[in-house]
Amino acid sequence: MTTHPPEDTGWRGSPEIWLDTAYDALIESGVDAVRILPLARKLNLSRTSFYWYFKDRDHLLSALIERWRTKNTGALAARAQAYAETIVEATLNVCDCWIDNNLFDAQFEFAIRSWGLQSAALAQEISQTDATRIDMLADMFTRFGYGQGEAETRARTIYLLQIGYISCRTHESLDTRMRRMSDYIEIFTGRTPQKRDLERFFARHNYTPAATEQAQTPTA
Repeated sequence: MTTHPPEDTGWRGSPEIWLDTAYDALIESGVDAVRILPLARKLNLSRTSFYWYFKDRDHLLSALIERWRTKNTGALAARAQAYAETIVEATLNVCDCWIDNNLFDAQFEFAIRSWGLQSAALAQEISQTDATRIDMLADMFTRFGYGQGEAETRARTIYLLQIGYISCRTHESLDTRMRRMSDYIEIFTGRTPQKRDLERFFARHNYTPAATEQAQTPTA
C-alpha cells in the first residue's frame, strides 16, 4: 500500500483513503482489526488525522456498511432491473454479479456477514437486506409472467445458492463455473438457455469454452 508523509507536512489523507484502508482491514482480519490507531499506522498518518473526516470509530464502521449497501445491493438491483428480452437473459444479467467481483464483492459480503455474527444490529440489517434482494429477484420473475409463489421460490434458489457459495468460501475456476451455467439457468428459470444467450454471457466475461463444450451447447 502506498503511504504518505506524516501529518506535520499537511497531509491528513482523505475520507476515501481512510475508508479504503478500513475495508482492507475488514477483508483481511475482520471488524476487530478496524481500529483507528492501526489504520493510522498503515497510512503513516497521525491518529488525529482520522478525526478530520470521521467523528469516531462507529462513524467509520457505519461508512463501511453504507459502502456494502451501495456496492453489493446496488449492483444486484441494477442487474435484476437491466433490460432483457427473456427470463433467461435477465437471469444471466444477474449472474454477472456472481462472476464479476467489480459488480458484487464476494469478499466484502463474507466479511460483513462474519461481522454480523458479532453485532445483533448488523445481523438484523443483513436479514432485512436478504429479504430485499430476494424481492428484487422475485420481481424480475413476475416481470416475465411467473406467478408470485413460483417467482419467490426461484428467486430464493438463485440468491441462497450464491450466498451459500460465499458463506462456504467455495472457490471455483471461471471455467468450472461457466461449464455449469447452462444447467444452473435451466434450474433457476425452467427454461433452456439458447446458444446465443450463453455466447453473449461468455463474451462479456472474456470466456471461451473448449471446442467439446461448444459442440454440446444448446442451439438457437
